[in-house]
Amino acid sequence: CTSKEGVYALGPEGVWISTGNEFVKRDYAIARSVRGAVSDGKEGLWVTSDMGLYHATKNEIARFYKIDILLSAALKGLAFNKGNLWITGLGGVNIINHSKRQRVITPAEGCPSIFTNCVKQSADEVMWIGTKAGVIRFYPDGKHSLLFSRRWLMDDTVNDIAFDQQGNAWIATAQGVSAIKKRWMSLADKENYFYDVLMRRHIREPWTASQIHLLTAGDTTHWQPEDDDNDGEFNGNYLAMESFRYAVTGSEDAREKAKKAFRFLKQLQDITGGDGYFARSMVPIEWAGRVHDGNRTYSEKEKAEELVNEPRFKPVEIRWHKSADGQWLWKGDASSDEWCGHMMGYYFYYTLAANEEEKNLVRHHVASLADHLIAHDFTMMDIDGKHARWSVWSPQLLNHDPEWSPDRSGNSMELLTFLKLAYYCTNDEKYQQQYLRMINKEHYLDNMAELTNQNPAWFIYYDVTMQAYLYPILLHCEKDPKLLAFYQQHIDKWMEQRKKDENPLINFLYCYARNKKVEQKASVDFLINTPLDLVDWNIDHTKREDIKLVHTPVLDELEVNELQPPSIRATVRWDNNPWAAMSGNPGTEKEPVFWLYPYWMGRYLKIIQ
Repeated sequence: CTSKEGVYALGPEGVWISTGNEFVKRDYAIARSVRGAVSDGKEGLWVTSDMGLYHATKNEIARFYKIDILLSAALKGLAFNKGNLWITGLGGVNIINHSKRQRVITPAEGCPSIFTNCVKQSADEVMWIGTKAGVIRFYPDGKHSLLFSRRWLMDDTVNDIAFDQQGNAWIATAQGVSAIKKRWMSLADKENYFYDVLMRRHIREPWTASQIHLLTAGDTTHWQPEDDDNDGEFNGNYLAMESFRYAVTGSEDAREKAKKAFRFLKQLQDITGGDGYFARSMVPIEWAGRVHDGNRTYSEKEKAEELVNEPRFKPVEIRWHKSADGQWLWKGDASSDEWCGHMMGYYFYYTLAANEEEKNLVRHHVASLADHLIAHDFTMMDIDGKHARWSVWSPQLLNHDPEWSPDRSGNSMELLTFLKLAYYCTNDEKYQQQYLRMINKEHYLDNMAELTNQNPAWFIYYDVTMQAYLYPILLHCEKDPKLLAFYQQHIDKWMEQRKKDENPLINFLYCYARNKKVEQKASVDFLINTPLDLVDWNIDHTKREDIKLVHTPVLDELEVNELQPPSIRATVRWDNNPWAAMSGNPGTEKEPVFWLYPYWMGRYLKIIQ
């Protein structure tokens, strides 16, 4: 280590100091298992070892190892901060002053592991602690933040830390050196960055925003586009995003891209040849053989096993179909997720960006979808003459088949929204009549009322996202004071349950629906703290010791008891559970619409400047 009197060298054979021309041995009687050293600023040394802490001066050697001062005698790195000596080792971090304990940092105080290897102070007085579960930073204001996983580090075992003149941190790990660099940017700068990535890598023909497959995990220089089971839903998000971008900026580029996104969603219906029946996704014919959920057969045994596990199971063997012109493959068996994402996108496009010609197309398209539901007992009829597995809003099934109990409240809300949007766009009374019939005769409003009292066995997080999509339509299109009051009370109660998610999309959709400004800090903090890296790195919180693993809010998933910041959360898609303890697929890069959509909505709402 360095000091004002020279450079010290320490090891199993002793302690030496350089005099400029040679090293002179110091007669320090300390343990041979030296792990770290730092100058005391007074021609002495603080030395860590497996046998405790030493303070070595010309006059005396003091040893500390008892647990009234240290968490354990097995010590590693050490560094000064404002007169306090920070010491890492087995058990956590020890902070002492004048040979007395000031505080400790263990998992109870936010340290992710009891195995702490090193500590360094940056120029801005942030203390960086290297552990076996990543690097944790303690700030002068008392806050702390953790970085771990391949998003940030070559390996989570951090052995040493150094800083360059620019303030960048160089992290020595078990698998190599990582650099964590500072880059100042505004939210507008971040939007420019994400939008550029979106346009360069995530828009595929005919015009849809989608994730990509990385040919080498984590490497974004070699990739290929890929289909997704919910392409329609996520393109509805992209359509809404471009619509808000147009509403804020008046950019014809945004309007034209919104138009293209709408045309893709409309093409999902046109390609099937069905009136109101649309595909989950469509890809070029050349993709045959590399699509997800390829065509397959089920044996009778497999069918029986699936049916026992899920009585609503539908064995779809021909999932991908060739288009009439032979240029495309389209995927059938679309679900309620697609319907909700489509309808949200149509509403915002129709309201914010579409010109009169486009509004007319939206009007007829939404009407054809609603007509299909009315004609088929409020289900979407698939190409096989049976309803798509999850596209079910039938009163007969929702109200009378116990297997549909988990979906009764949510799907009732969905159908009311679809019919209300059709009436809003077309002013055709038949949709309003069906809407009122569902409320007055089929009790769909009563069903919807139970949404905020859902049985925990049936709670899944992506249902929350579907509900968020729909509220703006119901609250902005409903003119009946009594029904509007119901929806207002419903969303308010629902929002109280969702605040803990700190989800900017949910928060801003609520703000839009209720014409309020709430949860602004949590929403903007998410946008600020989201990493620029969109690779879906594996995130595993189970190795950490500073959090608890629980089964809530989703009973059959392993989750963390405290919501983690986006910097150490799996790359977002809003149907994913933000509380998940483990997730990720580094062979995928997610499209940044998850960030761009709430950003532009926040701009529209004047929450973001």
